[in-house]
Amino acid sequence: GCDASVLLDDTSNFTGEKTAGPNSGSIRGFDVIDTIKTQVESSCAGIVSCADILAVAARDSVVKLGGPSWTVLLGRRDSTTASLSAANSNLPGPTSSLSALISSFSNKGLTAREMVALSGSHTIGQARCTTFRTRLYNEANINASFATTVKANCPQSGGDNNLSPLDITSPTSFDNAYYKNLQIQKGLLHSDQVLFNGGSTDSIVNTYSSNSATFSTDFANAMVKMGNLSPLTGTNGQIRKNCRKTN
Repeated sequence: GCDASVLLDDTSNFTGEKTAGPNSGSIRGFDVIDTIKTQVESSCAGIVSCADILAVAARDSVVKLGGPSWTVLLGRRDSTTASLSAANSNLPGPTSSLSALISSFSNKGLTAREMVALSGSHTIGQARCTTFRTRLYNEANINASFATTVKANCPQSGGDNNLSPLDITSPTSFDNAYYKNLQIQKGLLHSDQVLFNGGSTDSIVNTYSSNSATFSTDFANAMVKMGNLSPLTGTNGQIRKNCRKTN
């Protein structure tokens, strides 16, 4: 749900979601959220939730990198708890199959097309060697020169936390290069390349690769829909003073 549960730090009597398999070492930038929260609190204390800050920061960072904008619905409140088990079972991992990705998103009311659109967020960001090493050294549907380039930073053993860009073409621009990479087998993660591997989503990848406007529109709409997943509103939850811990 869109309730900022992921921001809660572990304590002696509470285990949050930061150490879940799909999150551990992969989600970064918590310090950025802390900085935003501090500044927002000094301007208007107790008004803006961490969940809303996350939703707005996601939109603004996409815009800053040349991507589309969208209207962020506001008024979410923050959870007072988190679930390690739910994070482990609900978040798709980097080795997910196409069917697993489709069902994972379907479980949250998102279509296969919306899943492919949201995967386009991998046009920015980086992944750890440990999440794609198996693909690099064991999978056949990978561009040979691309594999050689990435192997230089991701040896067969060691260097687990070495980072490589998810989109090798334009790693800091929010564009549709991610899909063009998939068409030539330059998807970094197994869960990226399965979107274009002779399956049911190939046609969607082709559409987004050839029409960046369609991708932008679909991505923006899917982000709004994802931001509406089980938000806490009204008197539910709280507005945390510190995004890392409950009040």
